[in-house]
Amino acid sequence: MRTPVEQRRGPSAVVHRLRRATPAWAVVLAACAGQFLVVLDVSVVNVALPSMRAGLGLSVTGLQWVVNAYSIAFAGFMLLGGRAGDLFGHKRMFLAGLGLFTLASLAGGLAQAEWQLLAGRAVQGLGAAVLAPSTLTLLLAAVPEGPARGRTVATWAAVGAGGGAAGGLVGGVLTDALSWRWVLLINVPVGVLVLTAAALCLRESGPRDPRRLDLTGAVLVTGGLAVLAYGIVQTEAAGWTSTRTLVPLLGGLALLLLFVLVENRAKVPLVPLALFRPRSVWSANTGMFVSGGAMASMWFLMTLYVQNVLGYTPLEAGVALIPSSLAVVLGSKAAPWVMRRLGLRTTVVLGLVLAAGGFLWQSTMSARGDYVHDVLGPGILMMLGAGLTTTPLATLATTGAAPEDAGLVSGLVNTSRTMGAALGLAVLSTVAAARTANGTDPQALNSGYALAFRVSGCVLVGAVLLLLLTLPRPPRPAPVAEAAVASPAPGD
Repeated sequence: MRTPVEQRRGPSAVVHRLRRATPAWAVVLAACAGQFLVVLDVSVVNVALPSMRAGLGLSVTGLQWVVNAYSIAFAGFMLLGGRAGDLFGHKRMFLAGLGLFTLASLAGGLAQAEWQLLAGRAVQGLGAAVLAPSTLTLLLAAVPEGPARGRTVATWAAVGAGGGAAGGLVGGVLTDALSWRWVLLINVPVGVLVLTAAALCLRESGPRDPRRLDLTGAVLVTGGLAVLAYGIVQTEAAGWTSTRTLVPLLGGLALLLLFVLVENRAKVPLVPLALFRPRSVWSANTGMFVSGGAMASMWFLMTLYVQNVLGYTPLEAGVALIPSSLAVVLGSKAAPWVMRRLGLRTTVVLGLVLAAGGFLWQSTMSARGDYVHDVLGPGILMMLGAGLTTTPLATLATTGAAPEDAGLVSGLVNTSRTMGAALGLAVLSTVAAARTANGTDPQALNSGYALAFRVSGCVLVGAVLLLLLTLPRPPRPAPVAEAAVASPAPGD
């Protein structure tokens, strides 16, 4: 029933009233839908890669950049997206990011050449980077502190993990039933629906900060990461000592070093270096980076293995990875329960050990692989470990963050993992390609994929030792109700 005041003011007053009366569950639903979309697009293209290559004549390097163009833009600009939310309002950045993401999905789905597809994927990543940090901040503002917030954050984490894990199935269904273009075009109607709901349901999470946005820092960190990843990919054809490899590698490192110097001198830096002073912050973000880099290969290489070696169709590949998808969701939902009983540090170590075991098991796969031994078992172990690892690391990394830095800290956690995933995928793809020596038969491809999984497992073992030495030992398990949980990357 409209009040007399609302009748005089017109429709805008009714909309304002609806916004004020929006229940918390509607805000949570809109935020989780946005998070699901951006994480889904990290992995949804994996199953469609062979079809993309046939349709557009993509090169081997182009296949990697279909994934990496999104991941690098996502990782590199996420700090900018987090800070932009703090400065200009998280709802505004949610809507702007989702709108850009939706338009880029349309452009990528209609691409007629390799460069158009890669450009669309990069702009998608930029939109996702603006959108993703705001999802958690808006969600936390809508749910009061206490057990309800803890359950909500766990649900948000599981939705994010499920988005990354569901990519294989969604991509397989769309590629088989329609075409590879629909793994991108499907985002358009869904994006418009979520955009409309979010415009009505979401409210700003707090007052805006009048400080400037550090565009220079964002460009330097993103450019450095992209150039570094390009140099890693070049090693496949040119080797590590070639000028074609050394120039981008050194150039990327120089840009990242310049980023650190600029941030140290900037009046309003994108990433205040003081954020890294607490041991829990730098050690947890290091763990995010290393584990993200090692786990990046799972979905990318596994989907290539089951299609190129075992001969699965895109749909069969997606169905085959459903148990792994469920495992990462289970791990994410179980993490708060495990943390309360074992503590943050022990939960991290347990997750990494499980994941390392899964990767090393996967490295024993064969060209005539058995589904249970070579896909099902190791896939479940890898993803269960991944789900358990993310929540405690993110909790440690965000402990004690100031309210005015909430978006930045959430973006930093996600950036560490996604940046590690982008570089890790470049390294592991290069390792696999070097072992195959341009061979295309199942035996050669299997050998390359197996080596990449073996390297990942060894890196995760190293991460266990590193975090045992660096993670703080709290006197008692830390609360998990306000943990900011990172989004899965191409390998989650």
